[in-house]
Parts: sequence; structure tokens; C-alpha cells
Amino acid sequence: MISKTKSSPSLSITSRSGNPNHFRKSKNYLPIPPPPTSPLVSNHIKFEELRVIRGKKLLKDLSTWGIGGPSNHFVQVFTSSQLLSALRYCGENTIPFIIVGKGSNCLFDDLGYDGCVIQNRIVFLERNEPGIFRAGSGFPFNRLGVQCSNEGYTGLEFAGGIPGTVGGAVYMNAGANGQSLNRTDIEFGYRSSPFQDMKNLAAVVAVTFQLKRSASARTMQQQYLERRRLSQPVGERTAGSVFRNPPNSGVTAGELIERAGLKGYRVGGAMVSDIHGNFFINSGQSTSQDMLELIRFVKEKVYQRFGIELKEEVLYVHPHSNARNAETENNHAM
Repeated sequence: MISKTKSSPSLSITSRSGNPNHFRKSKNYLPIPPPPTSPLVSNHIKFEELRVIRGKKLLKDLSTWGIGGPSNHFVQVFTSSQLLSALRYCGENTIPFIIVGKGSNCLFDDLGYDGCVIQNRIVFLERNEPGIFRAGSGFPFNRLGVQCSNEGYTGLEFAGGIPGTVGGAVYMNAGANGQSLNRTDIEFGYRSSPFQDMKNLAAVVAVTFQLKRSASARTMQQQYLERRRLSQPVGERTAGSVFRNPPNSGVTAGELIERAGLKGYRVGGAMVSDIHGNFFINSGQSTSQDMLELIRFVKEKVYQRFGIELKEEVLYVHPHSNARNAETENNHAM
């Protein structure tokens, strides 16, 4: 459900379009220099400038769940041109990739990932005029929500409790407390956006939010944070909501899990939260297989009890995930 918030995002997008020699940003096209005479040597140098880490970066350090083995390639990008260089390198060398921000909706496999993990650190924030905030896609979404509310602008109060990035929030249409993103010329749905169906989309680069003044914005945002503190396992290693709320059922995924008597259920180091049924906790040394088995078990029990099949909201990244299949495999994680 899309709430009637006043936030109105416009997006700048890096797109793998039909013409590989163009960089697409919003409606502007910037030409890419032609491939060098010795592409492998040049790409190696270009990638080294991005400080690539080979086979040593543990993905558990990039995930709020604290689970995951090493990535074959890992690189951080701080500008759109660096992101473009990383994407071109992966494309020209047939390396699958996934773009992550805070890793707040990711379950990485213990065996790691055979492709390239690109961590989005495009974190700028611009104020072009009153109520207009342009944020890099790697900017923390919760920080943006708190900052806008503290400055007296309404529309992003709900974002204060969402530990992802701006790009991931827009791609997934993140929401909380009945609020989510809204724009008249873009069809957002529950945890869905048109960007998930764009086959040529590589990444969201920046988002512009148009907000309105409100004297109650800060108070509302603080109320949302207090509600979150009381109803969610804040401080635990979780990935947020594991399942999407089933449509047209009148009940949330968390309520179904609680009614099935599964709060506190454990598989190895993975556990259903005692506070909120839709939050699964890494209570110690949980492995990816522990968490996958817990997800499978909960889905099965809820279906047996209520005839409702829960759908995962988290993204499972296994060693051979083919994220070159663009956003159909959710390669833009939060």
C-alpha cells in the first residue's frame, strides 16, 4: 500500500542501455571513452585504482545479519564514475555482480560469492532549495529521515527506523508505520517499484525528495522511533522483516508467525525473535544454512496452519547468483 506522504522522489539512474558506450544519468547521456588497445591491462589498472579486494573480504562484515563468507571481488565506490568503472569492468570480463549498501536485507552464503560485490558509498546530500533534498544512493535512509524531520520537513518520518540506503529504499519501496514512497508518475507498490522490472537498469545513483514544511515532523518521527524500539528487536543482528506481509489477508506475516507459536524457535544460531515474529536473529554463530532452514521451517508451518504461503523480503545471495540478470535478481540491495 502506498501512503499519502508528501515525499516525491525523482531519480538519477545509471543504466546499462542498448548502447554500451553511454552512461545514462536521468535523461542525460555522457559518452564513455572507447575501449583501450589492451583492455585487460587497462581494466586491471582501472580496477586497482578502485582498491579491489580479491577473495578476502568477508560478506558477514557487510550484512546486518553478520553472516557470509568471502567475496571473489570486492570494491567500494564513492562516485557515479567509480560505479560506472566497476560495472564496465564486470561487464567486459563477464563477472556477475551485486550492489550493496548497508546489507540490511541480505543473507550471504557461508561459501561467499564468486562474483563482484560493489559497496555503494555514494553518500552526498545536497539542498538545492527549501524542501528539496538530493541524496546519493548510498546515503543512509534512516539518517536522511531523521535529518529532514529535525529540519521540520514531513514525508520521510518513517525512514528514521529503516537501516538501509536511499537507493535500496527506492528500489524496494521500503516502508514502515503505514508509510512508504509516493510519486504520481511512478507506480510504486508494496515493496515494489518499476525499477525492479527494468532489464537495463544497473543502479540508482541519486534520488531527489521534495518535502513540505510541518511543525509536527520531528515529533512524529520520534514517535515512530519509540514505537520501533518497543516492537522490534533493536540492537540484535537482524535483516529487518524476513517476509512480506501477505496481500489481501488482513494479517501481517509477523502475526501469522506468532499465531503459529514460532516466536523463539531456533535452528542452530538462528532464532525467531521473541519480540517480533517477522524478525529472525543471529543469536550467536548462525550459519547461512541455519537461517535458510529456519526460513523454510517457518514458511512450512505457517502454510500448514493457515494455508498462506509467505514470500521472502530478504535477498539470498549464494556463490553462483547470476546478478547480471539485472534487477530480476535484486542486484541492488539495501
